[in-house]
Amino acid sequence: MISLIADGHVLLEGVPGLAKTLMVKTLSDALDTEFCRIQFTPDLLPADIVGTKIYDPKTTSFTTQKGPIFHNFILADEINRAPPKVQSALLEAMQERQVTIGGNTYSLNAPFLVLATQNPLETEGTYRLPEAQIDRFIFKILIDYPSKAEEKTIIQRMTGGAHPDVRRMISESRIMEIQQFNREVYADGTIENYVVDIVDATRHPADYDLDLGELIEYGVSPRASIYLMLAGKAHAIMNGRGYVIPEDVKVIAADVLRHRIFLSYEAEAREVTTDQIIKTILGKIRSP
Repeated sequence: MISLIADGHVLLEGVPGLAKTLMVKTLSDALDTEFCRIQFTPDLLPADIVGTKIYDPKTTSFTTQKGPIFHNFILADEINRAPPKVQSALLEAMQERQVTIGGNTYSLNAPFLVLATQNPLETEGTYRLPEAQIDRFIFKILIDYPSKAEEKTIIQRMTGGAHPDVRRMISESRIMEIQQFNREVYADGTIENYVVDIVDATRHPADYDLDLGELIEYGVSPRASIYLMLAGKAHAIMNGRGYVIPEDVKVIAADVLRHRIFLSYEAEAREVTTDQIIKTILGKIRSP
């Protein structure tokens, strides 16, 4: 919900069978929007996603066949299995909110949310997402196995005779109003400085007495600052506030930053993760 309010896209990383498709479809049903799942494969073409022009021999003219990208909620399943050309087509649509088919430009539906998944266990037959393209996702969320209690609940719900109905809770127009309101949520100058310090610490850790210089190859881009603030505002809305507090930024910091910090070979040799680095930075930067 935070990514939807902040109007950003999400990269989900987890093993198969963790109900990623069900999660997105349920969210789409509750928000009265259109949902589509795209299974990415090595033989997928950009036209399979954005659409193409089809010749009609009866009218001797071309008609536009729009692709699945023209839905509100897109589940891009195993995005790293498609070749780079297809990945670029999707990620360009995510950024520009429009696609070009046969020389004509078409705007995508609003609201527009892409949740892309990738399996961390299988690397054979996959195409690694370039860092510049991963940077376009507001969040990278690591989905773990459910707890024993949660798994028991899953068994009861999925193997029983009753299936809960999903009620439509909000309209598309209302979602867009909330997205606009999110940008108007108040953030004090001290919060802005806090965000900038967190981001700058990934680039110049020595300036903040952080011994991370050998572990970080490159720090995060300015897009991280934008997404930290937008997601922090969305977290404030979710908690019934019209203003941002430091806790709003801390809660979402790892999901915003973990795919933007490039680790050095030294960090990989020590088996240091980006989450550990983010935790160290948050523990060092003084909260306003």
